[in-house]
Amino acid sequence: MQRLEDTLHWGGCLALVIVAVLINADIVMRLVAGIPVQIQFEMTELYLMPALATLSLSRVYRDGGHLALDFMTKDLSGLFGKIVGRMRTLLAGVFFCAVTYMSGSFALKAFLRGEIEYGVINWPLGWAYAAIPLGCGVISLRLLYDTLQKPAA
Repeated sequence: MQRLEDTLHWGGCLALVIVAVLINADIVMRLVAGIPVQIQFEMTELYLMPALATLSLSRVYRDGGHLALDFMTKDLSGLFGKIVGRMRTLLAGVFFCAVTYMSGSFALKAFLRGEIEYGVINWPLGWAYAAIPLGCGVISLRLLYDTLQKPAA
């Protein structure tokens, strides 16, 4: 599981680097040559932003990074504290399962229908939507695993 999380995290980081390169290349090309990088906006909007927003979720959560699921104090002790800790993780897991299901069905329909975003390039939308159920599905598994395996915080 950790290898998958790490691989997806690298994919999300790579998407961020590509966004930065494309935006800066577009700025430079417009200033220097008066020519925009034609694919920059569509590629960033359709493919890169969903990837960088979702692919790193599970790894960042696992590492205790900037993604936190805190809505109650961690100072609760005893059985009640353990139950609240597990419910907190379980509810987040259920939420991400719902997002995975809905976004996955949306992506599958786009693949099956051959949906296209017409622009400078005809962008296949199934691939554009695929990062969301992938990233949300992995964090769902991580949260459900943590609910069942880890001691509650």
